Parts: sequence; C-alpha cells; structure tokens
Amino acid sequence: MNQQQLVQDRIRKVVAIVIVIFLLFGLRLIDIQAIRAKGFVDRADNELSKSATLLAPRGTIFDINGVELARSISAINIAVDQTVVNDPITAAKIVAPILGMTTSQLLPDLTGERRYVLIAKDITPAKWREVNLAIESYNTEVLKSKDGISKRIGGFVPERSYIRDYPSGAITSSLIGIINDQGTGAAGIESSLNGLLSGVNGKYIYANGRGNIIPGSEQVSVEAKSGTSIRLTIDRDVQWVAQNAISQAVASSRAKSGTVIVMDPKTGAILAQASAPTFDPNSNSITQEKLKNPAVQEVYEPGSTGKVITVAAAMQEGLVSPDTVFTIPYSMKVSDGVFSDHEKHPTQRLTTTGLLAVSSNTGSIQIGQKLGKDNLYDYLRKFGIGESTDSKLPGESVGILHPVKDWSGTSLPTISFGQGYSVTAIQATSVFATIANDGVRVKPSILAGVVDESGKYTPAKPNESIKVLSAETAINLRAMMESVVSKDGTAPTAAIPGYRVAGKTGTAMRYNTSCSCYSGYTASFIGFAPADQPKYVVSVTIQDPQGLHWGGALAGPVFKKVMSFVLQNERIKPTPTADTFFSLTEAALKSPKQSIKKSEPKL
Repeated sequence: MNQQQLVQDRIRKVVAIVIVIFLLFGLRLIDIQAIRAKGFVDRADNELSKSATLLAPRGTIFDINGVELARSISAINIAVDQTVVNDPITAAKIVAPILGMTTSQLLPDLTGERRYVLIAKDITPAKWREVNLAIESYNTEVLKSKDGISKRIGGFVPERSYIRDYPSGAITSSLIGIINDQGTGAAGIESSLNGLLSGVNGKYIYANGRGNIIPGSEQVSVEAKSGTSIRLTIDRDVQWVAQNAISQAVASSRAKSGTVIVMDPKTGAILAQASAPTFDPNSNSITQEKLKNPAVQEVYEPGSTGKVITVAAAMQEGLVSPDTVFTIPYSMKVSDGVFSDHEKHPTQRLTTTGLLAVSSNTGSIQIGQKLGKDNLYDYLRKFGIGESTDSKLPGESVGILHPVKDWSGTSLPTISFGQGYSVTAIQATSVFATIANDGVRVKPSILAGVVDESGKYTPAKPNESIKVLSAETAINLRAMMESVVSKDGTAPTAAIPGYRVAGKTGTAMRYNTSCSCYSGYTASFIGFAPADQPKYVVSVTIQDPQGLHWGGALAGPVFKKVMSFVLQNERIKPTPTADTFFSLTEAALKSPKQSIKKSEPKL
C-alpha cells in the first residue's frame, strides 16, 4: 500500500469515529429530551420543591343551644432540616428566646444530619411570623458579606396545625374528654365520636429556597377535609349547675367520686352528665385515672334504688297493689343468710307503698319471693340491666347480672333489695326514666345531631324505645314514690316546694375488688318531677363517702339543687299537692279519716 492510500485509510477511520461520536451524542440527546425528560424534570422539581401534610381541623362540639364545648384553633408546628441550617449556634441564639427556650436546649435539635426534627409544637401563627422575621432579618444582613451564603440560616419549615380548645374547661371535661398528641380522641366524646369529628388530611407543595419556604409559593395539591361538627343534647347551663353541685358534695363528704345525670325521659336526651373529681382539659398534666368517666365506667350495686324494679315487676304481674299489706320484721332468715333492715324496729304492718317509703329490705324480699327468680331476672333485663345503653359515651360497662342458673340460695333475697348485681349510673337513671315515661324505656343518648361544613344541621335518629310496664303500673308507682320525699320517707331533703317530686334513695354496701369484700357505701337518690307528669329525671350517685353515708342525707340535697334549677330553667309550672295518695300502714289504710284512692292512668 502506497503512502497516499495509507493517508486515505486513516482519514476514513477518523471520519467513522467522528460519525460514531456524533451518533452517541445524538442518542444521548434523544434520551434526555424525549425518553428520560420527565425523570429529570421530576428530579429538578424534587430539589426545588417539597410537599407537606395539610392538617384537617376536627369538628366542633356544640351543646344543644350551639355553645362551643370543644373547638380547633389554628396553630403552627416548626420543623427543622438540620442539613441546611448551616450555622446551628447562631440559629439557636436567634430562635430560642422567641420560643421561650435557652440556646443550650434548642442547639441539639439544630445540629446533625437529620432531615426532620420537630422543635416547636402548637405555637401561634404570630409566634411563627416572629421566628421567620428574625431569621430573614439575619439572612439579609449576612448576604451582604463576602461569605454570606455559607452563613445563611435555613431549614426552618412551618407546618399547619391545630390546638384543641375547651372553652367550658372542667365543667364538661369528664363528658367531652380530650385528644392525644396525634390529634385522635383519647377520652370522652372526643373518643367515642372520633370517627365523625376527625377530618381527612390534605397535602401542599412549596418552593424550596435553600431550605426555607419561598413566601407565596405554597400550593394546595390535595385539599384537607374538615371533621364533622356535632351537637350534643347537653345544656351547658344545666351542666354547670350539676357540676358545681356534685363537686361540692364529693368534697364535703370526702368521697371517692360522684355523678349527676339529668335526662329527658321521653326522648332519652341527656341534658347534663357531670362527674367529680374533674380536670382541666386545657392542661398538660392529665393522668389516665382522671380521664375515666364514672357515670358509665364505674359499676356498683344499686342498693335500695333497685327496689323499684322489684316492686314494679310485682305490680305489673298483678301480684301486689300499692296498698297490699305485709308483715315487716326487722330481720328474716332465707336459705343460709339472715337479712335485716337498716334500722332496728318492731314488727310492722306496712303496705307496699309504706315498705317502699321506708326502704324495707325484709319487705322487698317478700315481694321478690312472690315474683320468683325467673320473673325478677326477666324484669331486670327488660329495664336494661346487664346490657349497654348505647349512650355514645366511651368505655360504657354493661354492669353485672348473673344468669339465674348461677344464683345461690341467697341471690333472690339480695337482688330483691338491690344487691347482688351491679349497674352504672346511666343504667340506674334509665330505670327511673322508664317509670317516668309511663313504662316505656327510651335508650339514653348524648348526640342530638351533626353539622356539616356548610352549617346544615341534621338531627340524629330517634332513640329506640321498649315497652316495660303498663301506663297504669308506672303511674301508680310514681304516686307511691312520692311518699319517699315526704316527712315519713327516707328523703325529705329532696322535696322541692311547689312541685310534686317522686324518687328513691339508695345506701348500698360497696364491693371492693382489692379485698374481695364489702367496704364503704354508695349513697344515691334518683327522682323525677313533676311526679304526675314527669319532665326530667335527675340521678345523684356518691361513691365511698366518709362518715355520713345515707343516700337521703347526701344525695337528696344535690338532687334538690339540680332539679330546682332545671324546672325553673325550663319554665315548668309548679304543680299542686296530690289529692290522691296511698297509705303507708295497715292502720292508715283502715282509718276512716283518710280517703284512699288509686291513681288512674292519664292517657
């Protein structure tokens, strides 16, 4: 091969190489601009923009009149990306005083390689603006210097948050409850209706300028959906009176706890549910014990308030009437047990009304014996004992009612006078509401309805009702129970001048699980007014009072205070004294001086 051919061959190789190089560049350009363009754009977007959670506010909790009991207030969480803080010491010196911290406290959270550190939670938007302004002012100054960019402070990112505020404070705390640090209901209505109250979080994106949000760059990518607001049946004014009354009673009697429930017997609506001791839901120091709601979570043996079930069942079955006469000894032996009344007395001849008025255990046992185990058990179940009331209050216990097959020889007598089974305060209240509502049990409820984002109110469905007694039995029983608040009964302290009041006291021994024994007492009074046409039921339960422990003496005055306010607040007209009554003793029954009439059902 001559010299000329050699040169031409080399030129052809160089040209081929150049062509291959251009082809490679062309293919790379096609790859970048067409095939992988979206990937590069996404990477650039990721470097220049970031996304964050857009928190949704919880629904507001209102009382029946639209008063706010729980609400969400806008707040800010501040997070830090440590990798772009640049100058942690200076940043700590600038930001710490604004957040009420020391430099040494804040510095560890600004130093390191973590991309997300929460340094402040639930601060006001104004406080965040103060932090951001201080940082931006510093950055403006350092950028004027030669090495300003390296000293520039970055990495502080605000996140929208909400503070849960409880305007009524301790007045409604045991009922409303609180939320936890994750914004989820942890107790009370906040917990039981969390599914309604919780919103759905959204997302927003923002331009990332050297670790800080570029002002005005925020864009919502997924809208947050606010939680549903709810309206309760609670009346804040009634709740206030009930809370103060039970708190004073618990404090003065040095009791373990106490509960007041106010209910409309016709609808099952709970106007107030107050418990003591209580707590401040806006405080950061709340123990798990304080979060318990004794109205639905504490079970106890009802004692003498349970006697109304025994008497009601026997009357409904036609086994006794209000003026059936019984021989009432102080004590009596049944099976292998001896039972007695709370005060020693000679053998008496009392009517059914009379034994209820003085709360005789031995008289109630005799009525229970007429009924028998199966009948008594069936009526306890009809009144809702041993099952949930479905009140929407969290942690509600069903109480304790053993099946008849597990009863011992002493179960019938003890259950007849209200021991040997356990109830919650709301179950006991429901029993009396059934009698007040002409024998129809309407399940108690705390939820009146829901309010959507547009403000439209939708009432809740009416509560389920169950027929337990005839109207005649209920009306006669109410007239009998008026004797309890008379001068001859166990609760004259519950009488309200100008109104007919009916009810029943309870003083039961408390079962202590720690020693598997009885120690202490449960004092209670449950009643309704006006007795002839009941509008409201009020129950008062005081657990383990020290010293004086009688239901009439402790719970009666609380009932009077609360019921008096409710009657006046709801503008219920005073009712005249009954012109019909039932006798308490055999002697009175036979006396020609007294006119004995049975109450007829009012249809």
